[in-house]
Amino acid sequence: MTTRPASDVVADDVKRARRESFGPWSDPRKKYLYYCPQMRDLAHAIAAQPSSLEITLGEISWKKFPDGFPNLFVDGAESIRGKHVAFLASFNNPETIFEQISVIYSLPKMFIASFTLILPFFPTGTAERVDREGEVPTAVTLARILSAIPASRGGPTSAVIFDIHALQERFYFGDSITPCFETGIPLLLAAIDALPDRDDVVIAYPDEGAMKRFHTFFEGFEEVVCTKVRQGDKRIVTLKEGEPKGKHVVIVDDLVQTGGTLVECGKVLQKHGAKALSAFCTHGVFPNESWKRFSEGAAKGMFESFYITDSCPQTVEVVQGVEPFVVMSLAGRIAHALEI
Repeated sequence: MTTRPASDVVADDVKRARRESFGPWSDPRKKYLYYCPQMRDLAHAIAAQPSSLEITLGEISWKKFPDGFPNLFVDGAESIRGKHVAFLASFNNPETIFEQISVIYSLPKMFIASFTLILPFFPTGTAERVDREGEVPTAVTLARILSAIPASRGGPTSAVIFDIHALQERFYFGDSITPCFETGIPLLLAAIDALPDRDDVVIAYPDEGAMKRFHTFFEGFEEVVCTKVRQGDKRIVTLKEGEPKGKHVVIVDDLVQTGGTLVECGKVLQKHGAKALSAFCTHGVFPNESWKRFSEGAAKGMFESFYITDSCPQTVEVVQGVEPFVVMSLAGRIAHALEI
């Protein structure tokens, strides 16, 4: 009769204790996904993705008290004890951040096995640094708020974020949160492969910052790099390197606000002989209906396709089916990230 080493017996006892501690539903392949109202469609798309996960959608009651403060309730709070939970957030509107933060801080305290925050768009990238005394870097503030999320039974919170605006922002997060930085570029690569003139596609960057963030994803493609100088409200864009003549040029950046830089970049590329233009921005923010400049304004017809993702639900709602916009869903990318 063979006697098992004492170390193996102890290891099995530890594993058994952990299973009993977390309960029978702590299988990491089973996830509970809660979401804010703005992300309802994306949450359902994530749950419908083919993956190794079994995703159950949870419900939250989003009400307000008479004084305007949030009146929130997480349905099934007792049933998620010992289970792996995620929350899909949208911080596109500052007015909704507080109520979502309240939920995000509460879920890990509900005796859950682990907690993952999915924040496709980290919204303060346009204020990620201080160039002169008096400026307030709100990106740092938001990172600090997220870094204070309480730990679950499994440890620190994991945060899934797509195409953060500036690479240095990843260092703003504290040790009590583990950011997982994802990208929407694979969606663009699939779209490019389906183009009839795929062999004529050249990737362009509106500035050196975009080139540094994305050029490693486009191995095998010719590239064009523009550079820009701001003079007050104006953007002076020039061609720095590369040859767009006779090519279908796809301009790539992480986010678009008013679209001013894209328009000026497109003009320069057309001046240098580009036969066609398209654009890809992971996050289509478009405040004050600025998307209209590409569908009915001065830039109408400039781009054959303007690719964005569904990271900003307020934009998807108004541009879905409007030329030249093509909305690509992050659902598959998010489902894949949750498998980690």
